[in-house]
Amino acid sequence: MRLLTAVLLAVVSLSPAARARITRIEITQTEPAFAGQGFGTVGPYQHLTGRAYGELDPADPRNAIIQDIRLAPHNARGMVEYSTGIELLKPADQTRGNGVLFFEVVNRGRRLALYAFDNGFARVAGDLTAATGAGDGYLFQQGYTMIWFGWQQDVTAGDGRLLMPPVIAHHADGSAITGTVRSEMTTPVATPALAISSSWQTAAAPPDVYPAVSLDNSGASLTVRSREQDPRVPIPNDAWHFGQCGADGVVTPDATHLCYPPGFQPGRLYELIYQARDPKVLGIGFAATRDLGAFFRTDRSDNPVWRPGQTAIIEGTSQSGRMVRTFLHLGFNEDETGKRVFDGAYPHIGGGLIPLNVRFGQPGRAWGEQVDHLYPAYDFPFTYAKQHDPLTGRDQGLLDRCTKTRTCPDIFHVATVLEMWEGRQSLGLTDPAGRHDLDAPPNVRTYIMASTQHGPASLPLPAGPVFGNCQQQPNPNQQVWTMRALLKAFTGWVRDGDLPPPSVVPHIADGTMVAPDQVRFPPIPANAYGGVTRPALPPGVRVYDTLHVLDYGPGYRAGDTSGVLSVEPPRVGTASYGVLVPQVDADGNDLAGVRSVFVQVPIGTYTGWNLGRKDRFENGMCNLQGSFIPFAATKAEREAAGDPRLSLEERYPTKQAYVTAFRAAADRLVGARLLLPEDATRLVAEAERTGVRSGP
Repeated sequence: MRLLTAVLLAVVSLSPAARARITRIEITQTEPAFAGQGFGTVGPYQHLTGRAYGELDPADPRNAIIQDIRLAPHNARGMVEYSTGIELLKPADQTRGNGVLFFEVVNRGRRLALYAFDNGFARVAGDLTAATGAGDGYLFQQGYTMIWFGWQQDVTAGDGRLLMPPVIAHHADGSAITGTVRSEMTTPVATPALAISSSWQTAAAPPDVYPAVSLDNSGASLTVRSREQDPRVPIPNDAWHFGQCGADGVVTPDATHLCYPPGFQPGRLYELIYQARDPKVLGIGFAATRDLGAFFRTDRSDNPVWRPGQTAIIEGTSQSGRMVRTFLHLGFNEDETGKRVFDGAYPHIGGGLIPLNVRFGQPGRAWGEQVDHLYPAYDFPFTYAKQHDPLTGRDQGLLDRCTKTRTCPDIFHVATVLEMWEGRQSLGLTDPAGRHDLDAPPNVRTYIMASTQHGPASLPLPAGPVFGNCQQQPNPNQQVWTMRALLKAFTGWVRDGDLPPPSVVPHIADGTMVAPDQVRFPPIPANAYGGVTRPALPPGVRVYDTLHVLDYGPGYRAGDTSGVLSVEPPRVGTASYGVLVPQVDADGNDLAGVRSVFVQVPIGTYTGWNLGRKDRFENGMCNLQGSFIPFAATKAEREAAGDPRLSLEERYPTKQAYVTAFRAAADRLVGARLLLPEDATRLVAEAERTGVRSGP
């Protein structure tokens, strides 16, 4: 039976002296999770939703780094107030849990951890009360208490997203703050109107984007190009307007939309540079994360997840992984009493940093090779250990601040190979020039999942010859089995002090990490299998994401990915960082990293890159997607196609040969603690049931 509180049944009112500056917690609904389903010895879970309220002292040195914190609205006591949505999943009997508070930093308002660790869970978690909603329940069988909260102020409500309402900065006299904003815009279909974007990935729409100061566009510029590397082509100012396009041709003025009657076209990059107003104090998201972590971990007063001696870990996927790294970099893992907030940090597929602490910041932006290429997402420092950067002259590491205050967590940095091709992940493993391998600090482990894309493609794969915006089928190489083995090792390290497996990464020294033009990719023929086109590149076309020093003007503090952007687009330095990628075997699969059973016993080539198709940023990187190119079924078929890769029948002449190879690969991974024994049993049983297949 559901226990509902229609308005408010549980309100936690904290005294002004309460730690962590969380002033009030409202739990507005408590109900059984997953229709009361039990999970092993842990039993059933409860689902709680509500709201947290907090305040920040702008004079506290731990808050002073927040951009525009002194220009945010203050209450009568001089404090900056904020609120955020919260959502909790906890064992109904807290004593039966594993004693770990698992804080997930939501991605653009969405929960992703359940999908990452629970096999069978929906990609974007939906109803946590449904009987079928738990996937295989791995996280719940282990007894984690899950905590979600909003931290991003430019996400539109809806779809169950967790939000933080905007806190707008103003000048001391109350007047609006203005500044230069650059907005890249794309569209999947032709349209005469677009909303000014804060990211192609963020569900942001007016009023969550920065409005133009004036509807007069004479001081703004709008350009278009087919590829990021192409020259910008100006669109005359008399051809477009700040406004909405009416069906009758009448433009309704609107400071958050563009009307361009000739039509915005798909596969084109539109760039608007304009004067905007009302910046959000986005860095409050870091402080809210800190204060919620400290409160739920340490405060006994009506804390719905209180249990003595709990361990706190923070995890984030993609954008949220970059948020976790920047949170540590800026020193927010120290609470206002000087204590460590999170014992462990698990940034997942989150190379680089996030421009959250920036005036007119756009934290939904990423580090794309075609889209979002010139936004602040990959400033030096790149590594957790301190090192020297000859291009900027700085000596820095991501853990400098927490090292000084002795508040650093244990860290598992987990990435796919797509982050190496498109996300410059190699810079987290090497010196800035990419000439030698770099040792990580003792509290850091890094695991690169070989031959994977940003998130595995869902099965069945789409049929050719056109695969969305890409030339190849997406990569379905599963990651959940590696992720849960790593989470178990991570929990044992952080909570119990058990040493985890050593880092598993490619290296310069042994030739498994090389310059992109040194990758020995097999010459797979064009149109060999169902419209799959040749993955080899045309001469002179790059297929990795370069990185140069970007100059955004004197108000931007690149060493902290913080400050004020005044030069847009940024000035691009001439010298390049040494971005490297994995070397491959004769099949085109990565030689190093965590090689799953599907890579060790392959049925095709799995890559961390894909290319844009014609009229979709052609031959540039197809954003966030890898490739899958299946092997021929028979020797005769591959010879007829001219494919150098052995066929399935040559590799696995019998079903038993395939199962034997599969079991041996699973055993190796279990021995290395990179696959759970129970998951190995499940995967081998599936191989025995189906045998080798001609597709994933």
